[in-house]
Amino acid sequence: MTETAIPEGAIDEPVERNVTPFELFFDLVFVFGFTEVTTLMGAHPTGRGVLQGMLVLAAVWWAWGAYAWLATTIDLEEGWTRLVMIGVMAAMFIAALAAPDAFTDTGVLFACAYLVVRVLHLVLYAVAARGSPELLDAVLHFTPTSVAGPLLILAAAFVDSGFREAIWAAALLLDFAGPALQDSSGWQLTPGHFSERHGLIILIALGESIVALGVGGHLDLDARTIIAATLGIGVVTAMWWMYFDVVAIVAARRLAQATGAAQTALARDSYSYLHFPMVAGVILFALGVKKALPHAHESLDWTPAAALCGGVALYLVAHILFRLRNVGTLNRQRLIAAVVLSCMVALASSVSALVLLALVAATTTSLVAYEAVHFREARHRVRAARG
Repeated sequence: MTETAIPEGAIDEPVERNVTPFELFFDLVFVFGFTEVTTLMGAHPTGRGVLQGMLVLAAVWWAWGAYAWLATTIDLEEGWTRLVMIGVMAAMFIAALAAPDAFTDTGVLFACAYLVVRVLHLVLYAVAARGSPELLDAVLHFTPTSVAGPLLILAAAFVDSGFREAIWAAALLLDFAGPALQDSSGWQLTPGHFSERHGLIILIALGESIVALGVGGHLDLDARTIIAATLGIGVVTAMWWMYFDVVAIVAARRLAQATGAAQTALARDSYSYLHFPMVAGVILFALGVKKALPHAHESLDWTPAAALCGGVALYLVAHILFRLRNVGTLNRQRLIAAVVLSCMVALASSVSALVLLALVAATTTSLVAYEAVHFREARHRVRAARG
């Protein structure tokens, strides 16, 4: 195909397609971004360090989500668009490299690189939308908060360190609120591609947990560490099962069945918003397990223990809200499991990290087993009808 600019009207009728190798290649810089968030929190395993990590993760997530919407609307691999996207990758890689120091006096590097990533997204969207007045209008309404948020993050790099987290929080609140404050009509997406892309980012986050298991476990590979690593894999597998066995299939189907503004609103709420706490929960668990494995025989400090148990609890709460938004019902067994996991943090000072991890593994695997048996007929119908 000739390498040309995007023609007018090229996005009037989005065609369903699978995620491309180039999109997976593009996501690699965000994989590194997730790793650097864990590095930031691992170097500062305190409440403030976790807050900083979650703020950086929110910024990285929102940037990734912006390009996920763009990719579901236009083909990113043709013409000069591919070259711009490679430039975005370079800027995002610099931002990821700077992420562990985003709240230090050198935070301006992260902020500048991040601003470039966000501005190039708007430029690509605006150029692509010139043949679609409705989409162009949606992009223009989205622009003020999309620029103001990153600019506030840049401003935070020049103020006293005691105020930086507050400015970041205000910036991200403004940025995240942008889509909710505007009419959801005008946006376009291909639902199968969109849901598949978000499923893959969940896999990426789960992969970060496995990396954390490897980093935490290879230093002293004794029997206790092997047991802890096995339990960690059990938790990661349970989180994978909770999402991909049925939930992802039902959600993708609901999105495909919706139309017009209702479809874009569902995509915004279920995927752009509610997938973030899922990813955050997995990354927090990665932090907890990274700290637990090297000292499995000792008690965990409060912050790593809260990350270990609370991360999985947050993941379950996101699933509960996800189900409420998609089918309007409450998943009681996951709510009970989330409460149980949250209460486990109180045990941190009285049991070893290995025991705490075993309790998390027992809770998550029991939940999966209960759902697989109790809802086996419904599960079979859903999975038999997929595709």
